[in-house]
Amino acid sequence: MNKPVFTTALEAEAAFYDALARSDLDAMMQVWSEDDEVVCIHPDGARLVGLHAVRESWRQLFASGVRLAVSVSQRVASGNSLLATHNVIEHVALPGDERAPPPMVATNAYASGPHGWKMIMHHASPAPDSLPAGTHDGPRVVH
Repeated sequence: MNKPVFTTALEAEAAFYDALARSDLDAMMQVWSEDDEVVCIHPDGARLVGLHAVRESWRQLFASGVRLAVSVSQRVASGNSLLATHNVIEHVALPGDERAPPPMVATNAYASGPHGWKMIMHHASPAPDSLPAGTHDGPRVVH
């Protein structure tokens, strides 16, 4: 099976959230760099370093096969031709659940290499009970 080549960090991010929504381990791992220094921190979880630990965490998370309703908003992106960081607000819920899911704040980092853009870090944390003013979807200035 040929691995997809993500030509932008945004393409890699779309594939990441698609794999998360479908609980698809193979698709998820195609997004990740094969470098041993990758890092993943799930909400309220430990820091996982290395591809084996990252893969195992997603395998456990996807073991139930539940498909999720996933959306992201308020992306703040920065980077250059080799490295990109995206900070987003994640909304992850079980399909059919009418309640608004509590938001998560996530930072995703991507590196560009010979095989396209790949994720090198994902860190998600519960958002505070109320997001500060100015969290609308307009342009952001990163200081």
